[in-house]
Amino acid sequence: MRRRSSPTHPYQDDSRGPRIQKVLADAAVGSRRACEDAVAEGRVTVNGHRIDGLPAWVNPSEDDIRVDGRRIRAAQRNVYVMLFKPRGVVTTNSDPEGRTRAIDLVEHPSKARLYPVGRLDLDASGLLLLTNDGELANRLTHPRFEMHQGYEVTVGGRVEDGAVERLSAELFPRGRGESEGPAAPRSHLTLLKRDATRTMLHMELREGRNRQVRRMLGTLGHPVKKLRRVRMGPLQLKGLQAGEWRELTSRELSQLREQAFATPQERERRKRTASAPGGKRTAGGKRAVRTKRVK
Repeated sequence: MRRRSSPTHPYQDDSRGPRIQKVLADAAVGSRRACEDAVAEGRVTVNGHRIDGLPAWVNPSEDDIRVDGRRIRAAQRNVYVMLFKPRGVVTTNSDPEGRTRAIDLVEHPSKARLYPVGRLDLDASGLLLLTNDGELANRLTHPRFEMHQGYEVTVGGRVEDGAVERLSAELFPRGRGESEGPAAPRSHLTLLKRDATRTMLHMELREGRNRQVRRMLGTLGHPVKKLRRVRMGPLQLKGLQAGEWRELTSRELSQLREQAFATPQERERRKRTASAPGGKRTAGGKRAVRTKRVK
């Protein structure tokens, strides 16, 4: 077998940065193996020098790295934004009707392409997370990972204490074999305030059923006047006005990732020790950015 000759390119100093195949893979050129093959085929250049073998280390923020003559895009940093979505704004990135989208309200300086995590109905408002971190977004929206949400629900009519308990039981019936005593937290309603014509409830929702809940409350004689998401896992909607956004603090992001990537055993333990609605305060913090208002 012919022995492969040693590389002659000038990028053999491992203090320069990451290996070139990692940088290429992070820029979505292909898998690491495919990127190694591209180098072996002589298709990769750095600052005009053909990379004729591995290893090679590069500085992706400064080096001109090309594959087949095309410059690669350096991998973008992940961005995590909390938006107070106003009513009338859609949470899809593509709307054939031309309505205002949530991403239209976030002019992030990085120009990162952001995606809403989950959905929030057109006529609902409140906390919406946007990010370009696909792995975290998948964790937060997959039912298996049980990321609970909190809503403030204003309904028509005065709902008395006993009626709140009955509503909660009808909306979120216990499953077969589920005990009546203290157990893992469940979706439920809690009274916040009321007057003669309307009642505000807190809804702790542990499965994605807000559309069904809106419809069911209407059939039970209490049409929903306003639905606002105020909590998503450890995140709380604080310090923002409708249409404003801010980046998550490092503490909020750490708490969010901790919950999203918890093991099944950790999730079960958290269920048993979950706090009451309202929970612990998370770090607030970064300055809110005011965007254009939506009428």
